[in-house]
Amino acid sequence: KALQVLTARLQEKDRSERAAKEAATRKGLIGSGDRSDRIRTYNFPQGRLTDHRINLTLYKLLMVMEGDLDEVIHGLQVARGTELLAELEQRNSL
Repeated sequence: KALQVLTARLQEKDRSERAAKEAATRKGLIGSGDRSDRIRTYNFPQGRLTDHRINLTLYKLLMVMEGDLDEVIHGLQVARGTELLAELEQRNSL
């Protein structure tokens, strides 16, 4: 019986650690919802699109709104590639 209690406690500890890790990951992906968590700003009077996550500003808002997303997508791909390289370098340094 003591072994069953120990097993149950270990399983509960493992489950709660996984849940905490998933919650932290989810919060990191979603953000707090504050105005400070801006992702992208569309400024129509100036014809400007700014993606705050990757520090990309384009003065082609009308073209982007009409579907010309190549520069936005390219900027996002470059930023993601940089993130992946940084993660890889960090893993290799451990």
